[in-house]
Amino acid sequence: MRVLAARRGLSAAALAAAGHQLRDAVLAAPEAQMAGTVAAYLSVGTEPDTRGLVFALWKRGSYLLLPLLRPDGDLDWASYEGPDSVAAGPRGLLEPTEPPRGVTAITSADLVIVPAVAADRQGNRLGRGGGSYDRALARVGPGILTIALLHDGELLGPEQAVPAGPLDQPVRAVAQPGEGIIRVR
Repeated sequence: MRVLAARRGLSAAALAAAGHQLRDAVLAAPEAQMAGTVAAYLSVGTEPDTRGLVFALWKRGSYLLLPLLRPDGDLDWASYEGPDSVAAGPRGLLEPTEPPRGVTAITSADLVIVPAVAADRQGNRLGRGGGSYDRALARVGPGILTIALLHDGELLGPEQAVPAGPLDQPVRAVAQPGEGIIRVR
């Protein structure tokens, strides 16, 4: 896929810069400023870097929930208690070491931040194909801001669409380093 190839071509400096820009854009959002509980994730590989964002939200006083990948592919959630509260998990993921709170813990989030490979203007996101985040997003209330983090160029144009099936859950916004947060749908 073209997007994944472009991601592999990003330098460490470009990944870090994108992470800083996304952190600043999300932190500036009113929903992030008011959020008591935030569900987020720790990025891996060439995903936009979220470690600075997660740490900043935690330092700001938000209660952070991070995912734990269950054997059935669903996501459980546990609290983030700082950089020392995570460990290596399955598939190269970093996961919280705190006790699991259950798959429905995401329903308490005031803001939900999810990964994506690409997204379209209707909020359909392309993930890694496991459906884990679609199951989690199906539990999020309709008034909660859900943001997919992308690199620049990964939000498809108005004439393009991400293939979406009946189980795929759209997001309400995307964030790109150069554009900030863009409301979709």
